[in-house]
Amino acid sequence: MIRKRSLMRRTAAAGAAALVLAACGGNGDDDGSAGHGGHAATASSSAPASASQGQHNAADVAFAKGMIPHHRQAVEMADLAPDRAQSAEVKKLAADIKKAQDPEIKTLSGWLTSWGEDVPAEGAMDHSMHDMGGMMTAEEMTELENASGKAFDTAFMEMMIKHHEGAVDMAKTEQADGAYGPAKKMAGEIIDSQSAEIEQMNQLLGKG
Repeated sequence: MIRKRSLMRRTAAAGAAALVLAACGGNGDDDGSAGHGGHAATASSSAPASASQGQHNAADVAFAKGMIPHHRQAVEMADLAPDRAQSAEVKKLAADIKKAQDPEIKTLSGWLTSWGEDVPAEGAMDHSMHDMGGMMTAEEMTELENASGKAFDTAFMEMMIKHHEGAVDMAKTEQADGAYGPAKKMAGEIIDSQSAEIEQMNQLLGKG
């Protein structure tokens, strides 16, 4: 009788353990048919994806923090063109720059926020930024604002070539040193589009 009772107790304990295991195994699998195999497969297949998508390093942060004020200044320069430029090509170029870089500023800001980093403040142009590739000084921006017609077209393109060259250098650094997949992809797009615009502006200036 005693033996029977202890056997029942053991069976109940084993049953409870089986239930706990079943609950663990079925957790996250809708039909439970994937079992432990499903979990193992998911873990191994998602590891490379999360490494390329989710992980970022100091180079990614530096790229985003540098490219935001850089892009903002390019957009500021582009905003001057509709009222001041004489050439239709320069007006179109300015519109294209604004159209490409405005959404990139939003994306870069979103990455920094998701990484727990500060987004550079609007208009926070300290002197260290001028060391960043191709950034215009306040004097150069004033010169551009005061120009019009053909003089504006020339000044705009010469300054924007320098500005773009700086962005391409920053993007190449990100491709070499960065870890975050989407940031490296954006860097590649910046290199392609801005290199093409540099070529176009050199041709318009008669330097091509």
